[in-house]
Amino acid sequence: MEPRVIVQVVEELSATFKIIDILGVLGIPKSTYYRWKKKYKKVELTSLEELVIKLCKKNFYHYGHRKIKSILNRKYGINVNRKTVQKIMQKFEIQCQVKKKRQKYICGESNIIVPNTLNRNFKASRLNEKWVTDITYLPYGSTMLYLSTIMDLYNNEIVAYKIGTSQDINLVLDTLREAVELRKPVGLLLHSDQGSVYTSHAYQNLAKEKGITTSMSRKGNCHDNAVIESFHSSLKSEGFNAQSR
Repeated sequence: MEPRVIVQVVEELSATFKIIDILGVLGIPKSTYYRWKKKYKKVELTSLEELVIKLCKKNFYHYGHRKIKSILNRKYGINVNRKTVQKIMQKFEIQCQVKKKRQKYICGESNIIVPNTLNRNFKASRLNEKWVTDITYLPYGSTMLYLSTIMDLYNNEIVAYKIGTSQDINLVLDTLREAVELRKPVGLLLHSDQGSVYTSHAYQNLAKEKGITTSMSRKGNCHDNAVIESFHSSLKSEGFNAQSR
């Protein structure tokens, strides 16, 4: 991940998480971060730069410089050379985000489905009684980040989180290990959706090893995990994507 992107990610996530915790997750020394922050301090943008950045973010970085140039001309009456738009997008690292093909999983690799024990009962009577977990994507320029979070339903506190550049099994395993190490829960119910990382043998075996009972949303039913999905949605709209407004 580029230093410029790391600085921007940390600054925007700092509204929700402690900077020292974010740096710990990313494995970036505090001194290195502040050196980068000084180097990539905010600069005054031209009106064209602001508009190009706004359009890229609004369209989730799916458009290349030719498409952005076309929008500038058609909607804003701005006739600009496509190479100028391309240079702006390269300067601020907001090139078109290429959608990666979803990884295909072989039948039998990720097939442990457990009942929806939580059943939308999002109230807990004590700490470490009910946790919910989920992964969300954080698009930033040409970089796609993934945030894995575990929340305690007793007070909606974030127990642990990890940020990675790929949505793989290690991301959720590391999040769960950190949460268990911090809280050492007893009699815990841990709820997730039916994503392949959660139905994997590795995840289910780790939960069982730690004495955790797992629960899963019904397939395709986001309301079964509404609390943490709402948190992730708010995080992206109010924090991470605030600059797009």
